[in-house]
This record gives sequence, structure tokens and C-alpha cells, in this order.
Amino acid sequence: MKIFLVIAAVLSAAVNIYCWRCTHYWQSPLRRSRRAGFREKDVSLPDGSVLHYAEGPDNGPALLLIHGQTGCWKDYCSVLPQLSRSWHIFAVDCFGHGQSSRSADRYGLRPHGEALIWFVKTVIRRPAVVSGHSSGGLLAAYAAAYGGPLIRGAVLEDPPVFSTEPAFFPQSFACRDTYAPLHQYRLTRREECWEAYYLRRCLWGKLFLPPGLSDRLADYAQRYARRCPDRPVQFFFLPGSLNSMFLYLRQYDDTFGEMFYDYTWHCGISHEQLMADITVPTVFLHCKDSWTPDGILLAAASDQQARRAVELISNCQLTELSSPHNIHQAHPDAFLSAVEQLKAML
Repeated sequence: MKIFLVIAAVLSAAVNIYCWRCTHYWQSPLRRSRRAGFREKDVSLPDGSVLHYAEGPDNGPALLLIHGQTGCWKDYCSVLPQLSRSWHIFAVDCFGHGQSSRSADRYGLRPHGEALIWFVKTVIRRPAVVSGHSSGGLLAAYAAAYGGPLIRGAVLEDPPVFSTEPAFFPQSFACRDTYAPLHQYRLTRREECWEAYYLRRCLWGKLFLPPGLSDRLADYAQRYARRCPDRPVQFFFLPGSLNSMFLYLRQYDDTFGEMFYDYTWHCGISHEQLMADITVPTVFLHCKDSWTPDGILLAAASDQQARRAVELISNCQLTELSSPHNIHQAHPDAFLSAVEQLKAML
């Protein structure tokens, strides 16, 4: 009986630790970033809009980090302490995310990219390297292409290059999984929270989860949202890698996503021209593609699209890897290596 009680106690403790880590996975990286010297700040642009950002200690050349859609600057916390040992880091909240302004006229590629160039000129006040993930990678590409001598180089972390243009977008996982459901959600009376609505319709649930499980997850999300309307929906039984999908949604303006769906976000800028206009040293990180049997791309960009982008950039090195889309979280060593690779190219 004593042995049984000990085993039960150990198992109970293990379950409790697992559940705690599932919902508190973000706290330790944030604490480490703050101990490393990162402080949050705000800056107002001439039109009154506000960019929120975190700045680290001045330990080297300037590096501007631009998160992907539905994230915020804290998305980089797992790599900030190590990066800050040899860089002066500025990590921004994009407009419509985090604590930056919700100004739809600032969301597009051109106005947002120009705001980031202004940020380098006005806040960083010296030439900087830009690194962006996903949609942030397209913003980093804009800054690299049109920022002139203010931008020394760029790391493009799995940007959805060519795949989010009208001719291809309906074939992409992002469109089928997220943007098309989001568009329909915005047309509904919103009787469910977005997390529940999404889970009932997401492509990844249909592809990778047992039948009926998505609906059960959606029911849980709806109950959670009703109990805690001001907190992000988190599942105590799912790992942090999945919970992170929902962590910053309460701070996200879905108008940003709608502009991706109707392509107005790109402001008429073709990806062909955008990539061709980048002349600074660039490292392109690409997650290798896969496809569904009916031809849906399960990646941010296809291998062919990524290689085409690299061909267009005058001084670019391609790194391909098998990884989830958020490389700096899933494979931080690969991301840190890419940043150091770029430093060697400067």
C-alpha cells in the first residue's frame, strides 16, 4: 500500500507539473529576457500612432525583430537572452498586435514597412539588421528593399513569399486553415469566440486530429472564453507549442488578417519586385514543403517559391530545414546560427 501511495503521489505530481507547463510555458522565457535587461517602451509616430517595443542592452550592432501574425515581441523571448549578448536588440509589436496601435491604415505592407524604416531612423538611430518571421518576414523584406543605408542586412524567417499572392493563395494552408475561416467569422454574429469557431473549421484539425476531437476542443475553448473573457484561451492538457497559437489573440486585430485574405495588405507590391529590390546581404530561412493529396501546400512557401525568391535577391544565402513554421521557437539554434551567418556576410 505504501508503494502504491508513493507511485500515485509521483504520478499526480508529474501530471500537475505537465499541466502547469502547458499553460505557463511563456513565463520562464519572459523572466529570462527581463533579467537580460529587456525593457518595454513606446514611441509615437508623427501621425500619432504608437509602436510598442522592447529594447535590450547595447552589446553590439542593432537588430530589429519583427514577429509574425497574431504574435507580439514576446514571441522572441526564447532567443532574446542569447541574441542580446552580441547585439543591441529592438523587438517591436506590429500594428494591430500587442500594445501597438490598432490603425488599419497602418497595417498594409507599404505603410507598415515605412513605419519600421522610420523606427530605425528615429529610435535606433543607426543602421540596423532586420529579421522578420512569416508576415514579419515580408515586412523585413520591405525594409531591406527600401530602407536604403539604414538597413545593413536581413534575415527572412520562412516568409509566405509568392504563396500569399492571388494566383496561388487559395492553394495554401494559411488560406484554407485560417484566413478563409476568419473571413467567414467576421461575417457571422460571432456567437462563438474565434478560438472555438476556428477549431471547428481548421484544416489542421481535419488532417491531423481524430474525428470529433476538434469539436470537443472547440467546446472547451468556448467554456474557457466565457469564464475568463479577458484571458487567452489555453488548454491545460495541450503542450505549449499548440497553446502558443492562442496566447496573444486577445491583442490581435483581425482586420489585419482580413487584409491578407483580400490581398489589400500587399498594397499592390508584387513579391517578384519586392525580392528583386533587396540588395543588402540576406539569409533566407525556409521550412521544407509538403502537400496534401489534393494539392494544398502545407508550408509558408513551396520549396520552388523560396528558391525563386533567393534567386531574385542579389546577395542571399538559403537555409532549408525540416521544422514547424516558427523556427526561432521550434529550432532556436538554427535561428541563432542564421543571425550569426548574416553577421559574417556584412
